[in-house]
Amino acid sequence: AAAGVAAAGSGIPVLSFSNNTAIAGGNVWVLGNTFENTARRLLQYAAGQGRNRVLVTHATDQAGQVAREAIQAAARGTGAQITGAVPYELSQAGIASAVPTIAEQARSSGSNAVFLTGNTAGDLPVISQLLSETGIGGEDFRYLGLTRWDIPADALQLPGLQGGYFALPDQGAIQQFRTRYSARYGGAPHPIANLAYDGMAAIGAIAARGQTVGRNTLTSRAGFAGTGGVFRLRGDGTIDRALAVAQVVNRSAQVVSPAPNSFGGAGF
Repeated sequence: AAAGVAAAGSGIPVLSFSNNTAIAGGNVWVLGNTFENTARRLLQYAAGQGRNRVLVTHATDQAGQVAREAIQAAARGTGAQITGAVPYELSQAGIASAVPTIAEQARSSGSNAVFLTGNTAGDLPVISQLLSETGIGGEDFRYLGLTRWDIPADALQLPGLQGGYFALPDQGAIQQFRTRYSARYGGAPHPIANLAYDGMAAIGAIAARGQTVGRNTLTSRAGFAGTGGVFRLRGDGTIDRALAVAQVVNRSAQVVSPAPNSFGGAGF
């Protein structure tokens, strides 16, 4: 940690294994996928499908507040309008208490999509079920998910999530990385091994062009080829990662918009 702080203050580029945008900026970049990146991809896709009025739901804890702020910031330029944000206490009773307010605001604001910020191990199963039982969800109010709904795979069985959209990396690229890693090291890669690989891939690509690693070369608009598809580092220290959009159909995830393979096209 001390070495990281020293490097961060020295002008030497620092590529972190974090997705916390609070540490990004200056000469520090985050390599992990961020809430902003996921929200931007989903909002852009949803708006293209006519789901352009989005109500945000979020827990009152710090993670929920960060999620809400990320979605609101990401909405700019996507064609989607955030119609409001309704918080709930992070408990079954707290969610149940907030559901009538969420339902009322979804209808009164003319929303046609609802952003669910919860995860499959916590609030997502409860809020998706209770909201769908009030008629909020499905075709009239499409759900958008800030977290992965396919981890664990059993989450795709949840009735409330049927028809909803969530984002994920290019699974073909991820599987290729895992296969190569297993063949070389005889086991599955660590969960953050892909971030280490991507950081070195960026440095290697810059070096192969005979350039020096620095702010200008790291933030090349063309980006780099990574373990989950293309990515690029932004001037503010955050990251753009190519993501696919999947829809839950018949209790399985079906990709409805593949991850882009370059920057500047659909999905960016």
